[in-house]
Amino acid sequence: MKNRLDSIKKQLHAQSYKLTPQREATVLVLLEHESAHLSAEDVYLLVKEKAPEIGLATVYRTLELLTELEVVDKINFGDGVSRFDLRKEGASHSHHHLVCIECGAVDEIQEDLLGDVEAVIENKYRFSVKDHRLTFHGICHRHSEKEGATEQNEENEQMQV
Repeated sequence: MKNRLDSIKKQLHAQSYKLTPQREATVLVLLEHESAHLSAEDVYLLVKEKAPEIGLATVYRTLELLTELEVVDKINFGDGVSRFDLRKEGASHSHHHLVCIECGAVDEIQEDLLGDVEAVIENKYRFSVKDHRLTFHGICHRHSEKEGATEQNEENEQMQV
């Protein structure tokens, strides 16, 4: 985590920003909850535990700055809530997500699956792709496994009658 924090500090300095204590507290929360897809309010509540003097507006400004500097990605899974996701170090694109419409679980896809699609878009439409985001909405493996087990139990019960 220390290496990633140092790297983010260098990214800020390269753009003439400092890693203030408030920004550091915000970044630490994002690092500690890297797979959680936190909303600004979630980040704020967790930052308040580390730095009680920090205000909600400061957290919002910090998240917007980190988004602008491509340290984090601001994502929305169709529920009207913006969430913040640390961009993997050295990643040229945002990663993709699988969102379960049953339980709301969010899984990440780290592979860049759209290289060929980008090439078609750039060649056919003469459009220079800088980034892309892809979110699949469906039913996660957790629910598929539960449904399969439930169906099997129902079949077994019917056979016993």
